[in-house]
Amino acid sequence: MSSDEDFSFFKSEACEDTLEGVQLLIKEQKKRYKEIMQEQKEHRKCIEEAQDLTRQFKQRTEKLKQDVEEEERSYKNQIQTEKARLDSLKKDEAELMGQILKIQAEIGEEQRRNSCLKERADVFCAMPEKKFVFRGKTGDVKNWQRFDMKSQIVYPMDGGTALITFEEEDVARNILDKKSQKVDLGGECRITVEARPVHLMLPGLVEIDSEVCPRRILVSNLPKMETEALQNKLEIHFSKSKNGGGEVDTCDFLPDSGTVVIAFTQDHIAKRLTQNEFHEVRLTQTKHKVRVTPFLNGKITNFETRVSTCPRTVLLTGIPDVMEQETLQDLLEIHFQKNGSGGGEIEAFLYNPIGQNASALFGNASEDGGDQ
Repeated sequence: MSSDEDFSFFKSEACEDTLEGVQLLIKEQKKRYKEIMQEQKEHRKCIEEAQDLTRQFKQRTEKLKQDVEEEERSYKNQIQTEKARLDSLKKDEAELMGQILKIQAEIGEEQRRNSCLKERADVFCAMPEKKFVFRGKTGDVKNWQRFDMKSQIVYPMDGGTALITFEEEDVARNILDKKSQKVDLGGECRITVEARPVHLMLPGLVEIDSEVCPRRILVSNLPKMETEALQNKLEIHFSKSKNGGGEVDTCDFLPDSGTVVIAFTQDHIAKRLTQNEFHEVRLTQTKHKVRVTPFLNGKITNFETRVSTCPRTVLLTGIPDVMEQETLQDLLEIHFQKNGSGGGEIEAFLYNPIGQNASALFGNASEDGGDQ
């Protein structure tokens, strides 16, 4: 309460016993009431304004909270998307690295293969020359074979057996169909023999891997002279370091090709000698130019076999030892040549008596049809 109010109140108390004082006091109270009412009105207005501001702030807070939550959700989704993308990129990178490593390995393998093929090509270009003469015989190119191998199969024979090769396949087939036959040996002596097919195990597939031998050379373009003297002179020549050679381990003559294979005790000598294709060697009274090329080592990397049945050969079993070998063989051969016995012309016959060991040699069928 201000000093004026205190003075008025004090003044009112002093004059309240009079009518004028009471009227003055009522007037002052009314004035005071109006002021209080005005202050309440202003307070209510301030409260309403504060409540309005509070409501606005609350609305803004809710909106900001929703925005923040929305941004957080969006940020989390973005993080998950980027993480998935990163994982995908890492996976792609790992696959690409795997492909790169695989391609690098394939390139390395291809380079090694090319190097090996180049080395082989150089070797094939340096192979000993061999002269060929056309004899006038031609063949169908479709029947050309990449590799031809003549087989020789050793067939062990049991005692009391015989092998018969007929000229015609039909004869052998007739004998096998009958299975067993009685053979008349003269008088009242007869024996029963059983006919069986001959099965041979033959090579069906042969794969050979070749490589240059580091210690051997192949010497060709040699003159015709005594083999031992030729070997001695070649060994002496190529054992000297001034000729590019070194210590010789072996010196072998190959009669089928007319060439000589020289093996050294060290690896580098063969490569050094093959760098010069031709060498002058004193083999006779004068020097002779020989050809030096790399020597190939071969190793079988794949070998498959197949069972083959001889179409014209029959195995006879159960032959008893009842007479001399030659006599019994002649009688058996005569029996199986008779048409009445289902036989025919015999190309080869081999009998092995009981208690003896024998082996038959089977080779490729000749042009006239031979099996054995």
